Amino acid sequence: MTNPVEETVFIHNLYATPAEWQRDLFYSVVRGGQLKAGPEHRIQRETYPGHELIFCTAGQGWIQVNGKRHEISANDLVWVNCHHPHAYGSDAKQPWELYWIRVEGRPLEKVANLLEMRSQPVIRNIDPEKASKEFELILQHMVGNRPSDAALINAAVTAIIALVFHARLSDSESIQPELPMPVQKALEKMRLYFHTPIRVVELAQLASMSESHFSRQFKAAIGTSPIDWLRRERINQAKHRLIESDDAIKEIARQVGYSDQFFFSKDFKKMTQLTPSKFREQEQQA
Repeated sequence: MTNPVEETVFIHNLYATPAEWQRDLFYSVVRGGQLKAGPEHRIQRETYPGHELIFCTAGQGWIQVNGKRHEISANDLVWVNCHHPHAYGSDAKQPWELYWIRVEGRPLEKVANLLEMRSQPVIRNIDPEKASKEFELILQHMVGNRPSDAALINAAVTAIIALVFHARLSDSESIQPELPMPVQKALEKMRLYFHTPIRVVELAQLASMSESHFSRQFKAAIGTSPIDWLRRERINQAKHRLIESDDAIKEIARQVGYSDQFFFSKDFKKMTQLTPSKFREQEQQA
């Protein structure tokens, strides 16, 4: 338990103005710091630029987004998409201590949507030592003015995002994508029967929709067409078989739903930059 303080104490409170080329190339951190919060610590905004990543190192806090309140404990990381209304603050009895950064970068919106941050902004099971190290690195290089500082900040932000992916996607119960039921049904069928011929019209019938309407809804939810998703699933399954078995490539193509080895090899190389045989060779050497 932390010892409550009367008011918020900033250990670090940093600003940065990245150059245009830095914004084009890297994730840019424009604000960052470390603080020990008082019981009244609270931030509330309708909208604000960027995304805030907050790592709670001690105590407790809360965040409210999308009409729902979430509790925050030590070693939790919070992802705030500041473009939407949000509020967060410390627990009055056990005020939190935290690192925070405000990040800007074009892909952040897509990453946040992929990880369902509006409905589940608190990420648990983050490795605390690794997370603290990356936040410290960011604060250290925010005071630098060399081009390498911008690159090192970008690397640290990327490492934090990787920790988020690992923590969230390694726990099947920690993320429950809010996908439309027709899309969920289609994904379930393609995961189970990827090795069989599947047509979009069949998936649309399963969803009780027209083919065009289903395709639009699927792409809006997943970001790609049903057939492209199925092809990637088949290639992912083929990777496992290439590594774990000695089956001929023609046989593996058949196992994952390709009737023609030529088209299998063409898709495989398009998605991995390697032929199936080269991929197997590299993995065996590794």
